[in-house]
Amino acid sequence: MTYAVLELSGRQFWVEEGRHYEINRIPNNVGKEIILNRVLLVKNESELRIGKPYVETAKVTAKVLKHLLGKKTVVYKMRPKKKTRKKTRSSSKDNKNFN
Repeated sequence: MTYAVLELSGRQFWVEEGRHYEINRIPNNVGKEIILNRVLLVKNESELRIGKPYVETAKVTAKVLKHLLGKKTVVYKMRPKKKTRKKTRSSSKDNKNFN
């Protein structure tokens, strides 16, 4: 089994070839391939390479499939006895990549 552990958007991801992953938004266009070089660990069939902190010769290529919007959240702020109310709505943005 071949896999890699890489650092992306402040988090670590265990990735395998041919799988789809949902990650935080990367400022790239849909359909564009990106090269990820912050690889922490690479496991081939017979070899395990661990970086200090990164494996220098390892690179992972990924393609942005589509941009997703997360579930809409409503934030309601109210100050008691002041007649001050504020209601805002937002949704988180994510990417869907595959390696």
